[in-house]
Amino acid sequence: MFRDRRHAGAALGERVRALGLARPVVLGLPRGGVVVAAEVAQALGAPLDVLVVRKLGAPGNPELGIGAIAEGGIAVHNEDLIARLGVSRAALEAVSRREEAELERRTRAYRRGRPPLSLEGRTAVVVDDGLATGYTARAAVAAARARGAAGVVLAVPVAAPETAAEFEALVDRVVCVEIPGFLFAVGASYEDFSQTGDAEVERLLTAMSAPEGPEVREVRVDGGGIDLPGIWSVPPEARGVVLFAHGSGSSRHSPRNRAVAEALQRVGLATLLFDLLISGEDADRAVVFDIPLLGERLSAATDWLRRACREAAGLPVGYFGASTGAGAALWAAAGDPAVAAVVSRGGRPDLAAPRLARVTAPTLLIVGGRDPLVLDLNREAQQALGPSCRVEVLPGATHLFEEPGALEEVARLAGEWFLRWMSPDA
Repeated sequence: MFRDRRHAGAALGERVRALGLARPVVLGLPRGGVVVAAEVAQALGAPLDVLVVRKLGAPGNPELGIGAIAEGGIAVHNEDLIARLGVSRAALEAVSRREEAELERRTRAYRRGRPPLSLEGRTAVVVDDGLATGYTARAAVAAARARGAAGVVLAVPVAAPETAAEFEALVDRVVCVEIPGFLFAVGASYEDFSQTGDAEVERLLTAMSAPEGPEVREVRVDGGGIDLPGIWSVPPEARGVVLFAHGSGSSRHSPRNRAVAEALQRVGLATLLFDLLISGEDADRAVVFDIPLLGERLSAATDWLRRACREAAGLPVGYFGASTGAGAALWAAAGDPAVAAVVSRGGRPDLAAPRLARVTAPTLLIVGGRDPLVLDLNREAQQALGPSCRVEVLPGATHLFEEPGALEEVARLAGEWFLRWMSPDA
């Protein structure tokens, strides 16, 4: 028997650490599972994130689970039980809508604007405080796989034997400290199984999601014989470098691009924000839209970065372009097959039309659903860029992505795209 969830997490952490997992990310299921997961993450020296799930309770008997939902639109249903109880589709949808609203509330409260950790190419360790019927865990495992996890380990202190056996076929490994012959209730394995509050979950996530900040310094970038001011930010153990190409005359101080850059730094990517234009050029419309000129300066800045910044040595390089900057990013990528990936935010890839067919870097074009003209231009550019290009439309977002949560979604999509194509297995 465990004293409490922290005691259970410490014991579970030792079992998981013995697996010798490569690049694990620990995902705690709220609420109690996050307390256990925090101990597991500490034992592994791994990052901790939350994976929000909600049980779908039977109408009239909410404690009886007939399925579960998880972040990312994941839903799993116990069809046999639903049929046996005679639960109608309308009743199931009503339960689902109610739980979806609570899932969204908890997601906002727990994350506090932080993007979810990328699982691309990593092992997701899904942790709860116990495993009974297992439907919330099923939803969590499906959500982890949907986010690109290379492997999934389910780790719980205690589990019902029949449920643990079922999960052997659903995940790569099941790790459990105790599997009693009969599990009456998860709480029966704990001396203290008192309820965990939202405040405790938020405290643990905040405490363990505050990694060492990036090294930030002002630099002078060689833009091809022109001195361009920039901000070079390198997180510990950087996995790649992203250069930002600003749009329509904006600078390294662009609040939107800085917000995206900070999100990329949190997932292990170094960033270089620098001015593509010198003083006075931003007032000259001909220069602002001179894509060949801007592309050449971006290429020169990339060459400078590779030779002048020791932290960038050997790291894959990607471009993030906004508005006209997307045209410059694609123009530069067309001349540099070593560029690993390109992401455009509300961009004008059509401005690089003469060179789009030469771009080999996988390209993600992010467009607001309420930006129809730019969306049409991006669809046309997608045809020229070929099968390595994807268009991601954010419903309800306008050209500047000023709507609540829109820019955070841009950052999440960009981070996942860069990490996917900058991984050694890409």
